[in-house]
Amino acid sequence: MNEGVTNGWRRTMRDFETWLKLEKGLSDNSVEAYGHDVTLMATFMSDMGVDPVDVDVDALRRLLALVKDLGLASTTQRRMISGWRMFYKMLVVEDAVKQNPAELLDFPVKSHHLPDVLTDEEITRLQETFDRSTPEGERNYVIVEVMYGCGLRVSELVNLRLSNIYDEEQYLQIFGKGDKERWVPINPQALTLLSTYIHSVRSHITPQPGEEKYVFLNRRGHHLSRQMVFIFLQQAVRDAGIKKKISPHSLRHSFATELVENGADLRAVQEMLGHASISTTEIYTHISRDTLRNTIAAFHPHYVKK
Repeated sequence: MNEGVTNGWRRTMRDFETWLKLEKGLSDNSVEAYGHDVTLMATFMSDMGVDPVDVDVDALRRLLALVKDLGLASTTQRRMISGWRMFYKMLVVEDAVKQNPAELLDFPVKSHHLPDVLTDEEITRLQETFDRSTPEGERNYVIVEVMYGCGLRVSELVNLRLSNIYDEEQYLQIFGKGDKERWVPINPQALTLLSTYIHSVRSHITPQPGEEKYVFLNRRGHHLSRQMVFIFLQQAVRDAGIKKKISPHSLRHSFATELVENGADLRAVQEMLGHASISTTEIYTHISRDTLRNTIAAFHPHYVKK
């Protein structure tokens, strides 16, 4: 925990972590995310000599002004406010404070900026930069194919396990945000490439202890990090001469854009992406796995490639 945080904040933050796990039932990743945002608040307030129970909306507005000055995106600011609100919700429940000061903060206007989209032709150019005669080149080629063909988050990609691949059914079992499970169709081309990588490339790598379950490994036998995927993708973008601001998320966004622009059902796309709105509301009709596969087969260009 940050050394600049006072003992009062330390104790309350430990209570908050316990509350999130036991009372709210949140995953470790969610608890860590809340903890990061509250640590920022705790450090700022400790420097001001303000204890957790004495924080008011003016103090939080000063903190938010600092966050804005740092140039953090509006989405990040909104997430932080949500974390602060949750922290003080606990203190209200515990009768430590009378009201939640973070509830009085206005959320910044949400940015509608979307990442650049790669066309199917640009995806091909991107993949052509990889030297497929090398283990890393073949691995990276397959990664782009799977991310673009299935709309995966980079965190879902690097955490993909061998047991998550269902060859006969042509599905990937994906655990997204909050460890929420979903089933994503994988097109035959991507599945063939994935199988070839596993049996012809990965099989020659000795996994480190505890790494045996992961699909994508580096040469030392460790599963890839999100940063490693970002780095090789950035290099491929430069090598392909693509003048767009591209990140791993761009592949996911390109997947969705291809489907929607070609007439796919928006609800099916949302479910394949694992968006919370499709699972938390009962307004939407249930979408079968066959419908998901048929949607990709009809509207995604790589599904029909041989």
